[in-house]
Amino acid sequence: MGKRLYVGSLPFEMTDAQLQELFSACGRVESAKVISDKISGRSKGFGFVEMATETEAQAAIQKFNGSSGGSRNIVVNEARPMEDRKSGGGGGFRGNRGGGGGFGGGGGRREGGYGGNSGGGRREGGFGGGKDDFGASNRPRRDRGDGSHGGGRRSPDGESFGNRW
Repeated sequence: MGKRLYVGSLPFEMTDAQLQELFSACGRVESAKVISDKISGRSKGFGFVEMATETEAQAAIQKFNGSSGGSRNIVVNEARPMEDRKSGGGGGFRGNRGGGGGFGGGGGRREGGYGGNSGGGRREGGFGGGKDDFGASNRPRRDRGDGSHGGGRRSPDGESFGNRW
């Protein structure tokens, strides 16, 4: 198996084929991929190249790291393993009881956390937003709940019904 390289500060016009052709000057290129935005399809200005051997990878680093690629100086180094990304969010500014977490933040001004773009109940947490909420949105305010379930409703005996979408 070859050695994978990170190639940054690429010209935004560069294609996979051009990247492979560029690095083939240092040896056999197993794969070359310019990373592009999923929505717009435009290059993000970086990519990955897999060279066949460690020696060829080191030669590519020596030759291309810091070299000029159009109007940008290319950065080449060994690729690191991709780190796990944790999903969820929330937290941030914490009130009396904390709060936050889950989709789009959560929590509210007093007992919850900073709500982010889509959250922030006024007192006890939850979704929605009023005119003086942190992170208020234009969405109508939902039932506030008690802050511990991000706006979930509670029955008279204290059992949670969960969030209502």
